[in-house]
Amino acid sequence: MRKVHGFVTALAQLVLRRRRAIVILWIALTVLGAYSASAVSKRWLEQFSIPGYSAYEANQRTLKTFGTGAQAPMTVVFHSAGDITKQRELAKAIAAAANVNRGSRVSSYFSTGSDAYVSKDRHTTFANIYPPGRPGFSSNVHIKETRRALLAATPPGVKAHLTGRDPLYEASSGGNSGGPSVLTEALIGGLGALVILLFVFGTLPAMAIPIAIAIASILNTFTLILLLTYITPVSIIVQFLVALVGLGVAIDYSLLMIFRFREELQNGEDVDTALVETMRHAGRSVIVSGSTVAIGLVSMVILPVPVIRSIGIGGMLIPAVSVLTSITLLPALLAMLGHKINRLRVMPKRIVERQDPTTGFWHRWAVIVTRRPVPVAALGILIVAVLLIPGVQLHAAESQLKDFPGKGDAIVGRTVLDQAGFSPGVMKPYVVLAENAPPSVAPQVARTLAREPGIAGAVAPPQWRRDGASLIEVFPSSDSASSASASTISHLQHDVLPSLHFRSGINPGPRLTLAGVAPEDRDFVHAVYGKFPYVLAFVILLTFVLLMRAFRSILLPLKAVVLNLVSLGAAYGIIVFIFQWGHGSEAIWGVPATGAIISWIPLMIFAFLYGLSMDYEVFMLMRMREEYDETHDTVKAVELGLARTGKLVTSAALVLMFAFFVLSSSPGTDIKQFGIGLAAGIIFDATVIRTLLVPSLVRLFGRWNWWLPHPIARVLRVPAAPLRPAGAAASGGR
Repeated sequence: MRKVHGFVTALAQLVLRRRRAIVILWIALTVLGAYSASAVSKRWLEQFSIPGYSAYEANQRTLKTFGTGAQAPMTVVFHSAGDITKQRELAKAIAAAANVNRGSRVSSYFSTGSDAYVSKDRHTTFANIYPPGRPGFSSNVHIKETRRALLAATPPGVKAHLTGRDPLYEASSGGNSGGPSVLTEALIGGLGALVILLFVFGTLPAMAIPIAIAIASILNTFTLILLLTYITPVSIIVQFLVALVGLGVAIDYSLLMIFRFREELQNGEDVDTALVETMRHAGRSVIVSGSTVAIGLVSMVILPVPVIRSIGIGGMLIPAVSVLTSITLLPALLAMLGHKINRLRVMPKRIVERQDPTTGFWHRWAVIVTRRPVPVAALGILIVAVLLIPGVQLHAAESQLKDFPGKGDAIVGRTVLDQAGFSPGVMKPYVVLAENAPPSVAPQVARTLAREPGIAGAVAPPQWRRDGASLIEVFPSSDSASSASASTISHLQHDVLPSLHFRSGINPGPRLTLAGVAPEDRDFVHAVYGKFPYVLAFVILLTFVLLMRAFRSILLPLKAVVLNLVSLGAAYGIIVFIFQWGHGSEAIWGVPATGAIISWIPLMIFAFLYGLSMDYEVFMLMRMREEYDETHDTVKAVELGLARTGKLVTSAALVLMFAFFVLSSSPGTDIKQFGIGLAAGIIFDATVIRTLLVPSLVRLFGRWNWWLPHPIARVLRVPAAPLRPAGAAASGGR
């Protein structure tokens, strides 16, 4: 610990000597970062892969053989007053729509003669068009052009619609299939941060510095990511991480440093001494906090999904750069400004001026907590328990197509299918790939599958044969993303298809593999959440060791890890209550109850929220540890620590909450769930966890908070903290 103090003190002295050179260097690097942000936009990885997983590999083999199979199909729906199968011109309309994406594979009544594509009353039929190529993170299948070609070729007396996964997603996104703009999100988040900083500091210099640090951090992170793209592919999702997490952590760290610097100036220190003290205490907290954020993100490399791994590697750079700017550029700016940081006031002093820590709201609340720790802790535990009930019922799966919000032709087409009695599974069917199979095998497999529970129909289009391989289209009787469909997928993969291998009697026999978008979605869930316990263990272990060294305690880091996991569970509970169960989602966001949380969202909420929440724990407990080292009194440590960090933590949380809440206003159910999960998790953590549970539990634990045995201290290379006798010091045992 003394080495850390020595490092930050030496760094502070270096900054004081070279302040102008450091600022000029960072300005030059930030200009380079602006160029990098533009250059890296052409190098993002926009492909998705799950190497080694059955459905994904089958889809890749289908793509290689047929030129299609990786994309979700678009579903054409026709409806007329008479027998729709008599309208033979519809085959030309389907072909016209398919020709927009040349090389598309098509299935319909007109190509198969199967009644699986026709409603019982014969008034409605559908066709599936499988576009060629690989999907990106935004649709590349020319939905609008396909719809125009379809409508132009449809004969009079027939109503035609284009629906399916990608058209429905486009409808739910307001026509913006590419998702929200990174620049727009960052600008809105920055504007919200400015408003909050106005009420926190009230002076222009103090408001401007956090925004400047955020800009420098974000742009310089893009420089490192640009270099990283020449070593390994980096997912396009990383740009959102950089914009939102970069903005949040940079402002968090700036708030911590500026709060402490102004406090030291207010206590009568000269500028140089104030800066050194700021670096010794707040600077060290920034380093520890940045490490916890990095641990949460880098843990993603454990998962066997290249896109997720690239998010972990790229995401790790965000807190690294934010820490670097906060302990070099930020103190250089503070050293240059000195007392001028309190000039150019735009808000009255009485509203924003930092108060004496022994007075004011936060001190009064701290006194209540220390005098009534049991009721306060009980209240916090009750709130947490209420939210954990829905949290443990989280169901991670892709959104069901029947639940996509929006309006327009895709929504109308989905409604027509439903009214005609078709399962929503026809819009995202399974596909069985039969390899090393003679033509007679595919129809036999289709007939067998059609009789299985959970299957509404199965067809082997005769055109779907090439190079000894055949494809069978299988329609589940429920939405392909439902729990029932997940059971059906498992049944087909592990029971039905293996038994068909045996019964075929062909030597060496056909190879039957379940493919299609829905089974690949299940592969993703298994790939991510099957390995998630290892991610959790990695994060918990590293965080615990890091915090044990930072806090010089066993109990405090244990409490921090447990409360962070509780905070995550509560965040999951909030999105389950709102979106999975549908309480308020339709009234506020126009999204009906989804019955599931989109599969990637719990993982990414964990990666974001774990480290960001731990920031507040570090800010608060490091200050309590500092106060305890001076007074050896747990009660005073809690009171002064909470009084000095309460405003800081809530202000930082408001900045992040606003940025993430803005994200929830973006189109698309997935982005809404993600934004609300993060916004709710951040504000819940800063209120219930940090203002109720943390101080009350520290008060209840008393002298055990500060215990670190000699053997562990020796390993961690920090001073030991033996357990003080209950009567030691005036109130040190408390």
